[in-house]
Amino acid sequence: MGREKVTIIGSGNWASAICIGIGNNCAANPDVFEKDVNMWVFEEQVNGRNLSEIINTEHENVKYMPGVTLPSNIIAVPDIAEAARGATILVIVLPHQFLGKVLPPIGGVVAGNCRAISLIKGIEFEDGKVKLISQMITDALSGMGCSVLMGANVAKEVAEGQYCETTIGVKTASDGPILKKLFETPTLKVGVLESVAGPELCGALKNVVALAAGFCDGLGYGYNTKAAIMRIGLLEMKQFADTYFPGCDDATYLESCGVADLITTCFGGRNVRCAVEFVKTGKSFDVLEAEMLNGQKLQGTITAKDVHTVLTADGNASKFPLFEVVYSIAFEGADAKSLFKIWPTVQSAL
Repeated sequence: MGREKVTIIGSGNWASAICIGIGNNCAANPDVFEKDVNMWVFEEQVNGRNLSEIINTEHENVKYMPGVTLPSNIIAVPDIAEAARGATILVIVLPHQFLGKVLPPIGGVVAGNCRAISLIKGIEFEDGKVKLISQMITDALSGMGCSVLMGANVAKEVAEGQYCETTIGVKTASDGPILKKLFETPTLKVGVLESVAGPELCGALKNVVALAAGFCDGLGYGYNTKAAIMRIGLLEMKQFADTYFPGCDDATYLESCGVADLITTCFGGRNVRCAVEFVKTGKSFDVLEAEMLNGQKLQGTITAKDVHTVLTADGNASKFPLFEVVYSIAFEGADAKSLFKIWPTVQSAL
């Protein structure tokens, strides 16, 4: 078998963080990987220059990861078909709402043995049913296998080389070793699970819990209250997985993709930050996203809305009091203090 050719689809802050380890690993393992790694860049103008040109000449994503040097073998390519041509591993890391436009040009140009790995923390709903992002990718790319990488991974901290862990979930056991070799670095410890649904659901649903944590912060409550919200949130995450994807390994929730990612997101992610300002300012999440995120997208609000839709359609809303109150605060004008009305219902619901 020849060397693996890696392409990264996406160039936001998480893509710019994870590409550092990928680029270094590809350069350090010439017997396993081709050295150069294409990174598809949605072309934007920054101070009158193309972002792809800046990345290729200055090795810095000045818009989404300023001040961090990218490996010189990360090659920014604004044409997605050209970026993916001949790839054997696709690392897909961009907001999931763009997948329908981005993926179609890729299918005919990648290698026949290509497989994908999704770093996207979200879920989708189709015909009233839950659909994993990894399954969307598989469907869009003619049945291509898709693993996932989920964990407690604040992009800036990963880019700075701070020690952290992550979890790769695979459907095919043989994909585990090569993906671990691609992503693991001296400061990023990779665990591998032979499961995709559990890690992927954790990666999506923890963003809904983070909104609740942000409401708590915005109201001025302390760590005891936030800890209670996180505990209930973790239980609802597990219950949601058990309801819609039965058979998920309970050990998933003790991995980086489970409780660790939940903790990190509830204390430092974009969802909790925007939820704090939602309570304090009364501004809508759309306005806060535009003002605070420099072009990035909130996933917690999208997921909260979709979760509410499927729970309501299936008659399961009463079993998920935290998810439901987050939706009512975010989208129905409920007072943020209604978050604390869930306690009488929690014991019976969980």
